[in-house]
Amino acid sequence: MTTLSWAGRPALDRARAVRLLQDYGVYAALVVLFLVAVGLDTSFVEMSNIRVQLFQVAPTLLVALGMALVIGTEGIDLSVGAVIALAASVVPLYAGYGLGAVLVIGLLLGAASGALGGAMVALARVQPIVATLSLMIGVRGLAEIVNGNSAKPVSQSGVLDLGTSIVAGLPEMAWLAAGCAVLTGLLVRRTTFGRHLVAVGDNRQASRLAGLPVRRVLITVYLISGVLAALAGVLIVGHGAEADPANQGLNMELNAITAVVVGGTPLSGGKVRVLGTVAGALFMQLITAVLTQHNVHTSYTQIVEAVIIAFAVYASQERGTR
Repeated sequence: MTTLSWAGRPALDRARAVRLLQDYGVYAALVVLFLVAVGLDTSFVEMSNIRVQLFQVAPTLLVALGMALVIGTEGIDLSVGAVIALAASVVPLYAGYGLGAVLVIGLLLGAASGALGGAMVALARVQPIVATLSLMIGVRGLAEIVNGNSAKPVSQSGVLDLGTSIVAGLPEMAWLAAGCAVLTGLLVRRTTFGRHLVAVGDNRQASRLAGLPVRRVLITVYLISGVLAALAGVLIVGHGAEADPANQGLNMELNAITAVVVGGTPLSGGKVRVLGTVAGALFMQLITAVLTQHNVHTSYTQIVEAVIIAFAVYASQERGTR
């Protein structure tokens, strides 16, 4: 008995270490990176810089929250960047009717795009990466057609206020993203839908046999992802005072997936870590900010991000989440 116990000890210790890394690693890394940033440049903690970082991370966080739900079902949504562009493309057309009209039309387009992707996955049983890749291409093209293949300025105060206003010392769009994070956390942890989502991601066939509404869950998570991406698109236009579907939202799907994976949500599904996703988005934003402030070329930033993603995926697999 003693021999078996001691023989198994290294494996148990390793499994415990991996579990701690997966559960708390992103938070520890975020704190360490923040301290390093402050140590390198004390102006990093100035409120003006904090506001800049929050302005930049808010759209990414919104998209990452929707992506976390999709990944929780063992899916992926590559269309979010194109949905951002589509929502952005309609802002100049309807901004004159007020912010309400812009939000309603933009979010409806996001919901329609997401629902279409979800239907392809749930009803037609197309692989998520194929379904959303085709949607990404088509929606991006539609956005450019709607906007006339050129950047258009936006000057209406309602839209600009949403993207630039400061509330209680912090950007309004950051408060909005934080509110969406809270709602997403409640959705996952406190609702029947959240339990169904996790069950579908853990074992879709068993969930179907158990009578769970698998198709409805899949369509809904992609719909939510589309809505959050569309909201991010409106915020991006409001902050930059310009709609440019050819460039806005590019690589946003990769940024969102990175935040989700670094935050501890496994690509194998069956778990959604909302708080971890928030920390992951902040962590990746801090890395970009630190490297940019010290004149590190974008190419090296991408290499650092690739290493982090690979490490996060490896840690997720080591934990054995399935």
